[in-house]
Amino acid sequence: MGFFSKLFSSKKETPEVKERTVLNIQIGDIITYDLVDYEVVGKITYRDGSYEWYSYQLLEGNSTKWLAAEMDDELELGIYETVKLPVQTPFPKKLEYEGATYFKDEEGEARVTGEGRSQNINGRTTRYGDYIAEDEQSYLSVESWGSEVEVSYGYDIESYEIKIIAGSK
Repeated sequence: MGFFSKLFSSKKETPEVKERTVLNIQIGDIITYDLVDYEVVGKITYRDGSYEWYSYQLLEGNSTKWLAAEMDDELELGIYETVKLPVQTPFPKKLEYEGATYFKDEEGEARVTGEGRSQNINGRTTRYGDYIAEDEQSYLSVESWGSEVEVSYGYDIESYEIKIIAGSK
């Protein structure tokens, strides 16, 4: 290719976009779930010892959901929404929410890395508790951030239920 053809070529170099999986979603990506497109506006990476998992903050209009992803023995995915449920520390053995009883399945402490809208918690540590309903169809996730305790209600989904579109960044 000669000098002038390089200078006037309309072909532009575009950066290679890495194929997205639920374990490498980035801020600015689009997630389609249940026929709704959500923008990924926040990402939290949790580390408890050598174990790592992710929560992605999904935004569509005024609706916020969280996509949780972890690779345990197999890939586990869940959709969560923040709910109002007063919980004190230390976390109790069971919780009641909307007529269902949830039992504590695990509890621990994780160091977090926050990106996007979650960057304000970067480097912090959270105490967490995971609760499972008696029917094993839904979950409560409890996180203690200093004096504030956040509770989210969630349920499992399968990877085929979401589509990931890489953002332009």
